[in-house]
Amino acid sequence: MAITALPKSRTEPDGSAVVRVLSYNIRSMRDDEEALARVIRACEPDLVFVQEAPRFFRWRKHAARLAAKTDLVMLSGGATAAGPMLLCSLRATVERTEDILLPRTPGLHRRGFATAVVRLAGARLGLISCHLSLAADERLAQAGLLLERLKAMDVPHAVVAGDLNERPGGRAFSRLAGELQDCWAVAPWGGEFTSTAAGPHQRIDAVFATDGVEVLGCGVPGLPTADLRAASDHLPVLAALRVPTTG
Repeated sequence: MAITALPKSRTEPDGSAVVRVLSYNIRSMRDDEEALARVIRACEPDLVFVQEAPRFFRWRKHAARLAAKTDLVMLSGGATAAGPMLLCSLRATVERTEDILLPRTPGLHRRGFATAVVRLAGARLGLISCHLSLAADERLAQAGLLLERLKAMDVPHAVVAGDLNERPGGRAFSRLAGELQDCWAVAPWGGEFTSTAAGPHQRIDAVFATDGVEVLGCGVPGLPTADLRAASDHLPVLAALRVPTTG
């Protein structure tokens, strides 16, 4: 079953691109893999910002299997970014990728960013998939590092998405929303809460976009509850964005 309430991916006459973006914490594919694949396929994404991708034994094999089951290709990340990963459709032309490991606080899990620059039709777009710390001070510092990395990418437009481990109004969430568009707040669509899949009560997963990107809609897609609960302990966030053409 496809999600049709949001605009379909397309190239506009002026060369701009309508892009479907999915952000999803997949809990290292430890749940129902077939349900996970069905959810991703139903969203028909051009770009998937994954958190908690497989990171350990044969992680590349597991990531490649998920990409194959969802008619996507692996773009960057995984264990080399400490969990965040990017997948894309064949619609995207890859310009460059880079996996970033962040400074580690003793006793806490290592974090990182999966990053890329891609072209879709006439649009050039920077991408960052992130999964911020459970510790408030480290999470805030990581939000600052993310914004620094975004500026260093030197792209006209960008999308940041991930599991922030924090609700709107928190310091890290507010720092990102202060410089980027919080896509759900701009154009809410579907459901709001992303955690937990079994009992959604908080929005801790989000899609952000730079100014100039038009947000057409963003939220949790209305897919079968059984698949959403079986696929992961988080719900996915789907956004449709119109990205202007660039030179």
